[in-house]
Amino acid sequence: MGVQSTVASLWRYPVKSCRGESLERVVVEPWGVAQDRRWMVVDPAGTMVTARELNRLLVVHPTLTDDGLRLTAPGAPAVDVPVPDPAGQVPIAIWSSRLTAADAGDGAAAWLTEVLGRDVRLVHLDDPRRRPTSPTYSEPDDRVSLADGYPLLLTTAASAEAVSVAAGALVPMHRYRPNLVVEGTQAWAEDSWRRFRIGDVTFRVVKGCARCVMTTMEPDHDAGSVARGPEPTRTLARLRRFGKGVWFGVNVIPDHPLPAGATIAVGDPVEVLEAVEPGTRPIGS
Repeated sequence: MGVQSTVASLWRYPVKSCRGESLERVVVEPWGVAQDRRWMVVDPAGTMVTARELNRLLVVHPTLTDDGLRLTAPGAPAVDVPVPDPAGQVPIAIWSSRLTAADAGDGAAAWLTEVLGRDVRLVHLDDPRRRPTSPTYSEPDDRVSLADGYPLLLTTAASAEAVSVAAGALVPMHRYRPNLVVEGTQAWAEDSWRRFRIGDVTFRVVKGCARCVMTTMEPDHDAGSVARGPEPTRTLARLRRFGKGVWFGVNVIPDHPLPAGATIAVGDPVEVLEAVEPGTRPIGS
């Protein structure tokens, strides 16, 4: 009998592109992990700002509170940001999505502008039902919060180890910014999965993930700095170049209907329900 695949770790990112948090248990909602990427930094025109161009976002540490959010960063006093009134909607842009979110106010904007050295504001997506996923790889009623494109990103420990071995140095999993990490698989097994179940939640694998420069950034949360290097992009270009991109991890969507309050936890078994031939290229590559 083969080794049982299980959930190795779970991650949530309260503010898009900022520091994430590792959790033992999460609630899964139709648009992803509860409270994952419901806040986002934007420029004065409402367009998303990410760590791709503003690396220092990675050292901003958001913590969820009963009333909203607490933001901390090295060298700056903490600031508490209440959940804004959803009546105060402003237009925002994230990739090809055009929707509205609630502006978090001048206090949060001033704090982030000082810490980041750029004129920015903070917004909160009060209702993720306003943002559909990409229709090319999903169903008409699929929704997503402020993640790049899909509700959750899944990676596997074996695939991350394969990259580190090929690179000759450890590339830590947090660089890939997953929500769900699975252990007990072969490297790249996730490329062939199409549906899998954890507890009461069934997930669809809808698209592989083409990786960007953010995987090459290593934040020093004590110093408040971000170092950049060639890995894992250099190694992925040798191992995982398909078309114009390099690929690591898969995007997944919870199946409908989703049980209310459905949770998954570290250590839960992962049951693959549908898969294609191993060695298949990631969907979309």
